[in-house]
Amino acid sequence: MTKKNSKYLIFALLYIAYCILYVDRAAMNIALTSIGKDFGLNASQSGLVLSAFYISYAFIQVPGGWLSDKFGSKVVIIISILMWSVFTMFTGFSWSFTSLLIIRFMFGIGEGPYTAASLSETSEVFDYRDRSKATSSMLSSNYVGSAIAPIIVAPLIIALGWRATFHIIGILGIAFVAIYYLTVRPIRKSKVISDDKKINKKVDWKGILTSKMVWQFIIIALGISMVNKGLDSWMPTYLLKVLDINIKSISYLVPLPFIGAGIGAFSSGWIMDRFFKNKEKLIIALSSLLTMIFVFEMYNAESLASVIIFEVITYFFKSITFASTYALFSKIITQDNYGSSIGLLNFGSQMAGFISPLAMGFLVDMFNGSYNAAFLFLVFSVGVAFVVSLTLNSNEIRKKSKNAEKFEIETI
Repeated sequence: MTKKNSKYLIFALLYIAYCILYVDRAAMNIALTSIGKDFGLNASQSGLVLSAFYISYAFIQVPGGWLSDKFGSKVVIIISILMWSVFTMFTGFSWSFTSLLIIRFMFGIGEGPYTAASLSETSEVFDYRDRSKATSSMLSSNYVGSAIAPIIVAPLIIALGWRATFHIIGILGIAFVAIYYLTVRPIRKSKVISDDKKINKKVDWKGILTSKMVWQFIIIALGISMVNKGLDSWMPTYLLKVLDINIKSISYLVPLPFIGAGIGAFSSGWIMDRFFKNKEKLIIALSSLLTMIFVFEMYNAESLASVIIFEVITYFFKSITFASTYALFSKIITQDNYGSSIGLLNFGSQMAGFISPLAMGFLVDMFNGSYNAAFLFLVFSVGVAFVVSLTLNSNEIRKKSKNAEKFEIETI
């Protein structure tokens, strides 16, 4: 197999694993109404179940990225997929609210390292020039998996119940681990230079943590992910309880926004390189502004059709913002710090998964079942991302990009 074919095979396997990850994650959002009835959960408790996953998922991001830099991405990817699949199965065995919280917390620890490890492996097999497009394309898997999830999960819940559904999709992940293990060779973490010496540079944590630009990217990722995690978590319940649709309708309504998001994420790297070269912050600012506008329109919508239309448009621009943020970030960091830096960025992004579902559940309870305040909370969050994106320094971005490209050339 040629190097070119090998890198696309690795990309395809990582993409499929990402899809499985999001099917497993989205299963809880779809099954939450049924689980809530069995365990007698209110909106705040349901929000806590969703947030229990995200708090552990967020805090494992940085250690997961460091482990990828230290031991290689393949090892971390295999352990991550195996662990999250086992705890997906265990979700079907939960017997109380407390057991559900513990299992979902452990599920988050399992999934957490995968993002940094998979993006680190992507950066290793693709050249610097193709890295932003490869990164944004990889992130489109998030939305493909989320679009597939209702099509798979909703019929399984109807036919077999929520417990058997978690057992089945957990087994699917375990089977994939064997395929990945037998197919992908470990990628060397040290690069060979001309004098045959190896570079074993330690992660520059001081440089990463004191960088103003790193924190700007983290805030942008946090703000846009508030919309991402909030809508992912609560829209199925909103459609079922407020707009009074049935679970069969979930299987074809819920995927629609993710299809729009997948298109936006997949094309964002190309759009950024083609139309916003050396002006990358503008695509982040413009798409976050449009996201804010369409979240507000969704909040004002009264009919099911208008809610879905504005949700699809929201997801399209939201995914462009999110993927462009990661794609641009991947261009300004050097390969030796890649896993750790991406882990830190993803920590900021995934903290939204803890904050947003919990805050929205609290606001729904506070306002007696009304989702108005919850939607306005999302408008405010993405507004913060928009403002911070305007403060990015384009000259500094170009400087860091040149340094990252120079490092890449020198270490090949």
